[in-house]
Amino acid sequence: MMAALWDSRSDGSVVCRLCAHGCRLRKGAKGVCGVRVNLRGELVSLVSRVVTAVGMDPVEKKPLYHFLPGTKIFSVGSAGCNFSCQFCQNSSIAQVPENGIVPGKRAAPEDLLALALSNRARCIAFTYNEPTVFFELLYETAGMAASRDIRSVLVTNGYMSADCLAALGRRISAANVDLKSFSDAFYRKYCGARLQPVLDSLKAIKKLGWWLEVTTLVIPGVNDGKEEMAELAAFIRDELGPDTPWHVTAFHGAHLMADHPPTPLDTLEDCWRIGREAGLHFVYIGNARSALGSDTFCPSCGAVVIKRTGYEARPLGTAGLCPACGAQTPGVWK
Repeated sequence: MMAALWDSRSDGSVVCRLCAHGCRLRKGAKGVCGVRVNLRGELVSLVSRVVTAVGMDPVEKKPLYHFLPGTKIFSVGSAGCNFSCQFCQNSSIAQVPENGIVPGKRAAPEDLLALALSNRARCIAFTYNEPTVFFELLYETAGMAASRDIRSVLVTNGYMSADCLAALGRRISAANVDLKSFSDAFYRKYCGARLQPVLDSLKAIKKLGWWLEVTTLVIPGVNDGKEEMAELAAFIRDELGPDTPWHVTAFHGAHLMADHPPTPLDTLEDCWRIGREAGLHFVYIGNARSALGSDTFCPSCGAVVIKRTGYEARPLGTAGLCPACGAQTPGVWK
């Protein structure tokens, strides 16, 4: 299928405008993502009708803690990624093999919508691999879903272009963006990308009005420095707002870093304290059990608003209202 968001050049090359890489591709070449290719002077998507995984998940697994908590969400993934993270936990679908064979099965937007409806899903999450790279399938499916009053969510690395975000503006309701580090050197070394485009996307998403939550995978000895974490938390507070939830999650060895040690609980709890001391109202610990980072507390009086055990959420108030003082907790509750 013909891809969206690209320009042709007189020499037969094309420039992809989907993400911050801005790949310029000669005839026959593929983009960084591995799933967009210049065929005879036209940019074609290899995954516009490809799905590698579908399933019903708790919305908390995305993770989204302030967006319809306690509900299930229909999750969809395709193949390819515009990052090359050494610690990728979905490398079997995110990293397209050198032989160019894209994994997955054929599925059209109407097929995905039918599955979401049959599972009585209120939302669709585009997740598992980077949703930016299967933009065409995402765009059409989200549009169809909106017509049936089903909301769409992105779980993303935040490397999309301004054009991509503008196109999705009215079709997406929420996003969880991985802010993998606050170091450009980290992004270049471990992800094959840069930091600034992610920061730009986060600010743009906030302006679009999507509900936004941020996740940082804390890798021991790599991106867990207290000074860096304090800078990251300050960015969230100053640029995205103190009500933006920040999830600090435990690393477990994967892909090219399979032998790297997991994140100690003490480190995650230090990050939690750093976020709270920076003025963030909602900081959560993921991929590990902690007495600190599971529940949602009212910023006004400190009472528990949502009690969590694993991915199970139990709201104690109604529609995000604090059961003690009645204050409204920021989020999307219905």
